[in-house]
Amino acid sequence: MNANTTFTYTVNCSILLADLPVLDRPRAARSAGFDAVEFWWPFPTSTPSDRQVDAFVTAIDDAGVRLTGLNFAAGDMPGGDRGILSDPARAAEFRDNIAITIGIGQRLGTPAFNALYGNRIDGMHPGAQDDVADENLAAAARAAAAIDAVVLIEPVSGAPRYPLKTAADAIAVIDRVHATGAPDHLRLLADLYHLQVNGDDLTAVIDTHARRIGHVQIADAPGRGEPGTGALDLENHLRHLLQVGYAGPIGLEYKQTHADPFAWLPRAQRAAGSARGLSAS
Repeated sequence: MNANTTFTYTVNCSILLADLPVLDRPRAARSAGFDAVEFWWPFPTSTPSDRQVDAFVTAIDDAGVRLTGLNFAAGDMPGGDRGILSDPARAAEFRDNIAITIGIGQRLGTPAFNALYGNRIDGMHPGAQDDVADENLAAAARAAAAIDAVVLIEPVSGAPRYPLKTAADAIAVIDRVHATGAPDHLRLLADLYHLQVNGDDLTAVIDTHARRIGHVQIADAPGRGEPGTGALDLENHLRHLLQVGYAGPIGLEYKQTHADPFAWLPRAQRAAGSARGLSAS
């Protein structure tokens, strides 16, 4: 399939190129023809050393790519964690991580930071977690506002204890935090794969929340593979996003199922400023 619309693509170097050391992935993305990357939290702890942070920043700079997105620390993702910001026992850890994450973004001109909400904790009232989340998200929003960036709230699939499943769930959190007086720097992360798998109507989501979408990520469904490996009509959904005014990057956050995970996208269409299209191989 082909589209005559234009997109800016950014490679998620935490799910893609994962066979390489973390610091080698930005250069590999550039070698593949892309000029933008995004990462989940790339460090083993929430508070890496200055040396670790400097090495990461240098890897981005030396590769000649832009860091368009970065997750706040989210705990042990392979072990099932999906964020720490709503865990009262880890509130101080998240607050410390805000300064480091936003500091990296300030150095690299990163416009968006994903704050995974965190799983529900057995035996704890959800309201207690939500109160902590509100405080932490307000603090993150204030820090992001200081560098003219946004904090993203993401619905997630495949994590039964994660409470944000739909776009409406994420928007409700954003509205709740804004009601506390936090700056208007919280946005929806519309991962089309997660929303589709969780049963959201993607057309309705785009129409209803167009002005509140801060970032878009894609993978095909079912399977979470490259575009063209499933049945999700990504071409039309991306065209729809452009029609309603979305002008941000499209994050490639899918699982590699082919030898070349980027074969679906012609090389000439991968860097910013080129004519873009979705073409399934």
